[in-house]
Amino acid sequence: MILIINIMKIQDNISDLLLYFAQERKSYSKGQIIFYSGEIIEKMGVVLKGNVQIEQNDFWGNRIILDKIGKGGIFAETYAITGEPLMVDVEVTEDCEIAFVKINEIMNGSDMPSKVKLSYILVNICSKKNLKLSQKIMFTSPKKIRERLTAYLSYQAKVNKSMEFDIPFDRQQLADYLNLERSAMSGELSKMAKEGLIETHKSHFVLKELE
Repeated sequence: MILIINIMKIQDNISDLLLYFAQERKSYSKGQIIFYSGEIIEKMGVVLKGNVQIEQNDFWGNRIILDKIGKGGIFAETYAITGEPLMVDVEVTEDCEIAFVKINEIMNGSDMPSKVKLSYILVNICSKKNLKLSQKIMFTSPKKIRERLTAYLSYQAKVNKSMEFDIPFDRQQLADYLNLERSAMSGELSKMAKEGLIETHKSHFVLKELE
């Protein structure tokens, strides 16, 4: 695992990464989506040429650009390790070529030494914890109440693959999770319902598309 991480950090060694670890190589055109939010993936990407953009898009079409990755950069590594649903979209902003590495397939090989496998297990655990923290930051970083709600509800819709879903929180728990005052949050949910954006009862939500 240490070898993999070191190779990722050194742009000049991309060819070594391809030689030893990459199982797939694909070309993309500007505007294509490589990974969609809500997907569960098993491979990380290495940009060989061009650029990709990491962005958060909510259910109603609002976009936040989180990062832009050029030649030599990597993306989706945490999701490939943990198997957790993506929280972001990966969009091609310039015609590019991507090498894909299936980390789990490499690390689960029968010829992999036990110490390396143990290191991989520990990295997996740490990655999952960091991902949970990243989720919380992504949902609580917007200043406005509605932006926090739309970010969280949009993610739930993508993970559940449905516009209708139940969340794992009651109203007070949701307010605490999003770091909001409960009455203010409930007031904003009522406004969203009156505007036809959502239907909600307790922990049950239905997201409505804008007409």
